[in-house]
Amino acid sequence: MEVERMVTGSGKIELWGYDWDLGLIPPAKINRRFLAIEQPMMPGPDHVEAREAICWSYGRTLGNIGVFNEAVIGSFPAQSGDDAILECEIVAAGLWQNGNERWWCRTHQQHWGVKADRAAAEQDGFVRCASHSQRMSYIVDPHRISLEQFEEVGIWCSLPAAITSSGTSRPRHPRIHVHLRNEPDGEKIVDQDFEALTLLYSPERDLFANQAIDRVHLTPPAAMAFVLALEAGTEIGCVSCNHCGYPHLDLGEFARKPHRKHLCGNCGRDHTWTQNAMMSSPLKPIHDQFSAAWEYADVDRRIVIDDYPGAAFAVWASTPAIVWTARRPQERGIHVHLNLDGLSIDDTFGVVVYQGKELERRDLLARMVHNTLA
Repeated sequence: MEVERMVTGSGKIELWGYDWDLGLIPPAKINRRFLAIEQPMMPGPDHVEAREAICWSYGRTLGNIGVFNEAVIGSFPAQSGDDAILECEIVAAGLWQNGNERWWCRTHQQHWGVKADRAAAEQDGFVRCASHSQRMSYIVDPHRISLEQFEEVGIWCSLPAAITSSGTSRPRHPRIHVHLRNEPDGEKIVDQDFEALTLLYSPERDLFANQAIDRVHLTPPAAMAFVLALEAGTEIGCVSCNHCGYPHLDLGEFARKPHRKHLCGNCGRDHTWTQNAMMSSPLKPIHDQFSAAWEYADVDRRIVIDDYPGAAFAVWASTPAIVWTARRPQERGIHVHLNLDGLSIDDTFGVVVYQGKELERRDLLARMVHNTLA
């Protein structure tokens, strides 16, 4: 049995099951039956939040990043991991150029319907896309941040250090780093990395063409692609599909190379065009709405790491924030953590000297990206 979602006029999501008749060309859905209500699309103020999970795959765009179905959530091997295998969700996606019907797997971002797909379906009796066995990273019940709840919110993509006292950083996947303050420039009540986040905001802000969207799921690959595009000065927009209205997310090569034609990860249509070439990310409206002082201040502080022999330290290039609600400029420079005999330094500097040489911020960023598993 396969499962599909349908949005009712009242804003609820219905789950419908169906089977595939592989004797028809193209294969058709049969025995459709109602299963359950999944969740309200726009919960009210007294609504108790349903459980959710976030899924992602490095280097690929995923359509169904958010998972709310309790049955699916219960199938995850653990609270978090990188070994989840989710069922395909196949939906109609218009026609191929030859006029034949084409289908789209929202889960794995893969079109279905070529000869190899049909042959595989006839052999094993299931309609699955070519990437159905792809393992995904996931987290169940991710941390939620209401962007309007705190006086100051800072969210960055956390990359490995460029240089450490023990040599090159061990390669790792990107993470999401968060600062939360209840008072302007006050003490941080949160200062930590997360695997993924759910960002909540008031639906009245109308951030997206699809009015049902009231949250954005922030995954490490989406954060990294967005931050590197900001750093490179790439034109960024949030392209809404002109068929279903869902915002488009570019990752991997598509994030690095701006383009005018955009493929929708929700419905599989690729007839949405923009006037200018750009990369698209749902983080763009969040970034624009929740960035009170979107400007940089190049710092002039100086540190010579060689003056602290035996210190444990790590060095990063500063990167643009995804969200920055503080009403002061972001500091741009080189960030240093250093500890020695009770001395602790955690600050951003304009000049950092190590082994007799001034470090270059651009070179450090290139090292950080090189050390990142993406």
